[in-house]
Parts: sequence; C-alpha cells; structure tokens
Amino acid sequence: MATKDPTAVERANLLNMAKLSIKGLIESALSFGRTLDSDYPPLQQFFVVMEHCLKHGLKVRKSFLSYNKTIWGPLELVEKLYPEAEEIGASVRDLPGLKTPLGRARAWLRLALMQKKMADYLRCLIIQRELLSEFYEYHALMMEEEGAVIVGLLVGLNVIDANLCVKGEDLDSQVGVIDFSMYLKNEEEIGNKERNVQIAAILDQKNYVEELNRQLNSTVSSLHSRVDSLEKSNTKLIEELAIAKNNIIKLQEENHQLRSENELILMRTRQHLEVTKVDVETELQTYKHSRQGLDEMYNDARRQLRDESQLRQDVENELSVQVGMKHEIELAMKLLEKDIHEKQDTLIGLRQQLEEVKAINIEMYQKLQGSEDSLKEKNEIIARLEEKTNKISTAMRQLEQSDNDLLTQTRTIAVSLVKSAGSDPQDQYKLVKDISF
Repeated sequence: MATKDPTAVERANLLNMAKLSIKGLIESALSFGRTLDSDYPPLQQFFVVMEHCLKHGLKVRKSFLSYNKTIWGPLELVEKLYPEAEEIGASVRDLPGLKTPLGRARAWLRLALMQKKMADYLRCLIIQRELLSEFYEYHALMMEEEGAVIVGLLVGLNVIDANLCVKGEDLDSQVGVIDFSMYLKNEEEIGNKERNVQIAAILDQKNYVEELNRQLNSTVSSLHSRVDSLEKSNTKLIEELAIAKNNIIKLQEENHQLRSENELILMRTRQHLEVTKVDVETELQTYKHSRQGLDEMYNDARRQLRDESQLRQDVENELSVQVGMKHEIELAMKLLEKDIHEKQDTLIGLRQQLEEVKAINIEMYQKLQGSEDSLKEKNEIIARLEEKTNKISTAMRQLEQSDNDLLTQTRTIAVSLVKSAGSDPQDQYKLVKDISF
C-alpha cells in the first residue's frame, strides 16, 4: 500500500476543519439570531482554524535573535494588491497594545470579518503565487487548490454580522488550540441537523451570492456611469478652459483696440474744440463787423430821414412843377419804389445772415454740449450772441417799420405836393427832381 504525502494529508485535514468550522459558524449564527461578539465559541474556533490554515507551509525567517514564523507578512501584502485594504492595515498598525506580528494578524482577521471582505482580501492574495512564494513553501495550503476552496467557503460568512472589540483584547498571548469536541457529534444529531439546516444553508448561500452579484453589478454600472460623467465633465472643462482662454485673448485685443480708439477720439475732440474755438472767434468778429455795418446803415437812414424832412420843407416852398411832367413824377416814383425794394432786399439779406448766425449758434451749441470744461464760457457766449441777435432783430424790425412809415409819408407828401403845385409845369418838374434826388 502506497504511503500518502503527509503535507497533502495535512492540507486535507485543514480543509475539512475549515469546512466544519465555517459551516458550524454559519448554522449557529443563523440560529443565534443576533450579532456575534468575541466570546462566541464557534467564532473563536473559526479564527483558530484560519490561523492554522494560514500558518501551514509558512517559511521560517531567520532573525538575529531567533527564528520568526508569522502570518502577518502575507496579510500585510494584501494592501499592495487590494487598495481598499489600506484602511484595515492602517487601523491594525494604529491599535494600541499589539506588540507581536501574530497579534496584528489576529486583529486583521477580525476586522476583515467585520467588514465582510475576508474572502475578497484572501482571493487577491492566492492569485499572486509569485509573491506568496516568498512566504510559503510550494506545498503550503495557500499555494494549492485547498486554499482556493477555503477562500470560496469564506464567501458564506458574509451573511453573518459580527461586532468584535479588538482594541482591548489580548491577541498577542492567546493560544490557538482547535477544540475538536465541537465538531465530533453522533450520527443522529448530524442526520437531524443536516435535514433541517441543509436546505436553509443552501438557500442562504444562494441568496447571498445573488445579492453579492447584484451589488457588484450595481457597483460596476455606477462606476461606469461615474467614469462617463467624469470624462464628459473633463471634456467640458477642457472646452470651457479653451473658450475662456480665447475670450481672454479677445477681451485683451478689444481692450487694446478700445484704448487706441479712446486716445484717437480724445485727440480728435481736442482738435475739434480748437477748431470750434477759432470758428467762434471768427464768427464773433463777423458779428461785430455786421453790427457795425447795421449801425452805419441806421445812421444813414436817420440822416436820409432828416434830409427828406428838409426836402419836404423845400417841396412845400417850391411846389411849382409843370403838369406835363407828370410822367416824370411817376418815373421818379418807380425809381423810389425800386430803391425801397433794394432796401427790402438788403433787409432780407440781413435776415438770412441773421438766420445763418442763428443756425451757426445752434450748431455751436450742439457741438459745445460734449465739452464739459468750456461749457459755461460757451453758454455765456451763446447767451450774448442770442441777446445781440434779438437786439438786431428788434432794430431791423424798427428800421423796416420806419422805412415803411417813411415810404408812406413820402408817397403822401409827393401826392400832396403834386396837388398843391397846381398847373405850373416848372414847379412840378422841380419837385419831382428834388424828390428823385
């Protein structure tokens, strides 16, 4: 009969013990009906069995003082393979009172069970056999198929809830001894419990696997949607950044252009103000000259009125013009009317000049609204110009009225003189000659 490999027998025994421990823990936890604590015997035996499974085939590391054989090395390796395990590793290292690597490993197993991720952590570990070969022999449980089977059985522990106090527990000095009496039961008890619990356990495991699959699918879909949203937001942010850069460049160009246009407008405004100032001075001089001419015309009109009054007296004294020279009197009257018309044309021209002065004043007033510094001075100039314009208008109206009155009087005087001259043609001729003069 061939002798069996002792390491294979050890792996088989540990696998069977792990099966019994996990199965017994799940059955007792479901019948217990509440959250498990550290004093629960099946839970304590489960940790002892897991500790023996992890120690199987572990390489002995020689240190300066003694030989070191601990399972903390491969468990600490999980942090590098599974990023979510960084939190549990940091929590174990921060726990006070843990002095040995074995104590930290025991605390790690308890925290992994409470997180319901022990199967996930150990699955990442057994896949990397090249890294595990640094800690385990080639025939170790974690290096063979038995380790994968145990990791698969650990998934069923996610149906139980555990609340373990790790901080105050002495994990360094605990003795890990397997109590086989918990698993040695008679055939009747085994048969009864298998009939009563087998279906429930299978259904619980099925429900757990379905729930786990559903959670994983939802997690994957949420991660995909989140990745898509992040990519879209990243693309949108890149586009917005490019648009913002283009807007900044455009705004800078517009700012530079507006500054240059502002400087150009300011320069043109100054030049226009200077030209406007020169035009106002020129128009003021023109107005002064036109006023001087109007004064001279008014003095001439008064002088002419005085002369005509003198002529009237002379006409009254010398009215002895012949009747036959009546047509010459009419000709003289036409000449006089022509002279009056010329005066009226002169008055119309003066009115047009006055309107032009008013238009220039209005234009200057509109131009001077944009200049705040010289607004008061130009308003005063405009006021003086308007006052002078009103005076000129009044004088023109008075002069026109006096001309009309003078024409009327002259006609009346001429008619009366002709009538009073009688039939003496010499007197009439002399009268008409004087009037024409």
